[in-house]
Amino acid sequence: MPDNRSSFYNHIAQTSDAPMGLEIERAEGCRIHTTDGRSFVDLISGIAVSSLGHRHPNVIKAIQRQLDKHLHVMVYGEFIQEPQSAFAQLLCDQLPEQLDRVYFVNSGTEANEGALKLAKKSTGRSNFVAFKNSYHGDTHGSLSVTGRDVYRDPYLPLLPGITFLDFNDPDQLDRIDEETAAVIMEPIQGEGGIIPAETEWLKAVRRRCDETGTVLIFDEIQTGFYRTGSLFAFEHYGVVPDILCLAKAMGGGMPMGAFVSSSDRFEAFKHDPPLNHVTTFGGHPLSCAAAHANLQTLLDGDFAQKANRIAEIACHMLRGDGIEEIRGRGAMLGLQLRDAELTQNVVKYCFKNGIILGWTLHSNSLVRIAPPLIIEEKLLEECFQTILDGVEKYC
Repeated sequence: MPDNRSSFYNHIAQTSDAPMGLEIERAEGCRIHTTDGRSFVDLISGIAVSSLGHRHPNVIKAIQRQLDKHLHVMVYGEFIQEPQSAFAQLLCDQLPEQLDRVYFVNSGTEANEGALKLAKKSTGRSNFVAFKNSYHGDTHGSLSVTGRDVYRDPYLPLLPGITFLDFNDPDQLDRIDEETAAVIMEPIQGEGGIIPAETEWLKAVRRRCDETGTVLIFDEIQTGFYRTGSLFAFEHYGVVPDILCLAKAMGGGMPMGAFVSSSDRFEAFKHDPPLNHVTTFGGHPLSCAAAHANLQTLLDGDFAQKANRIAEIACHMLRGDGIEEIRGRGAMLGLQLRDAELTQNVVKYCFKNGIILGWTLHSNSLVRIAPPLIIEEKLLEECFQTILDGVEKYC
């Protein structure tokens, strides 16, 4: 038998010097179980992926049904496959009429890459506006519009023609002009520290894009599928993007992403030349079957209310010395602590007590809280009490 731990550290490419290193046996609902008999509450949902918890029975049944039919049969867009068609119909039925066509990919960064290319191809322009402290992924195009130099600098030069503005600053919007192909943004900055857009500012961005013929891209990879208390975060603001990017919770635990736009805009991908944006595994039938079951289960439940209830309990309980602020929407929350040392100690304390937490990529003093939407209130309150105990212990 292979030594899985040794193989992990010796043969899996590492992304940090200190991975969590849990050896997973199984996962179910809100809990992850390890091979050494421990159990952890996943209070970050695999980074906003497992909104219905791990291995939701509806998702598992859909995967099993499709598994008995077929797996990959042809590159994206050539064969009619029922899992793709049915999910595309269900998804577009939930969206404004101008978002009527979907392109399936495998991940969030692929969704953003496709959106950037679609904006360039459909406008004939090449410049982009993005925002400081944003995060859109780690492939070259997505990294080019990610507003954090520490992650960009090792890979320069990246795409030219990128302008970074201050998030929520209305005085800089005149830098969106007739040469801008697209503005790409998160309605709530995730890795930047759970920073919601201000409603009037977001509406001003929409107006400026309309004035200049600029495409507005919303990266809802973290915020989608009831994470913020509505199916998509743009619904909170009454602002509709021209391109909507989705992933993470979309697949119910399977790899899945998409960018959605209008039929007219997607015409740009069909000619000059044909097949100018293709994917082999995008819209994989297993992922589409899982995503369909995931979305239907969300639509059939009261998950907007559940997400908002999570926020209510968090705002009520998570107070005291060392806690500076809790911000965000629904079940996409950030707990701002006094400093990085306290944050690190609290996260470690919770880990020792069976709770998986973490901080955001761009902030080492903010605890990410993004539990599965199915979490029971009693368990949630117990987890929050453990966080409070950790803050008190190290404050």
